Amino acid sequence: MAIAKIMCFGNGNKEDPDTKKSKEIEKQLREDQRRMQKEVKLLLLGAGESGKSTVLKQMRLIHTKGFQLPERKQWKVTIFQNLLHAFQVVFGAMEEQEVDFADSGNIRFAEIVAADPEIGQDDPMPMDCLNAFKSLWRDQGVQLAIKKGNEYALHDNLTYYFADVDRLFAKDYLPSDQDILRARLRTTGISETIFDTGNLTYRMFDVGGQRSERKKWIHV
Repeated sequence: MAIAKIMCFGNGNKEDPDTKKSKEIEKQLREDQRRMQKEVKLLLLGAGESGKSTVLKQMRLIHTKGFQLPERKQWKVTIFQNLLHAFQVVFGAMEEQEVDFADSGNIRFAEIVAADPEIGQDDPMPMDCLNAFKSLWRDQGVQLAIKKGNEYALHDNLTYYFADVDRLFAKDYLPSDQDILRARLRTTGISETIFDTGNLTYRMFDVGGQRSERKKWIHV
């Protein structure tokens, strides 16, 4: 009889699977609630090209480990594309303002840039583009258009990059933090950066500033 009583006692303490699952859910909900109380969501709002992505990059550099090697390689590709696009914008402004190249030989260099060459993240920037950029930069017609850059959509990062352009075309070049901050990459969709400050966790969101992206704000 003693054994029977023990067996009965054991069966009576066996937890029902549904009850166990319910307790696990309640525990998870409590943990989520505690976490959310220490979580701050920051949504960056503003028009396209207003600097939201730059703020996000600054927060990464200040509060996290920053940009690791694979990301820096990808930013190198973006910086090269920025250089190409900047000169293409200048060419468009020259055409609109009826400004000619001071050196007609630069027409062939402009064609190299207009062809929109591509590089991979493990590739150095091509030297033929460096030669083209340098020759175009020296052209008085190009400089005239650049000086009027505030009249059209010319990024100020072109002048920054050209101050040390040979460094960018070195075979072992990896973008510095400042290079990355100056780079421009259009945000599509939602980008998120998470970092801790004190006892709080910040989740900072950057939503594309173009009209087609703004509908996504409501889902953050």
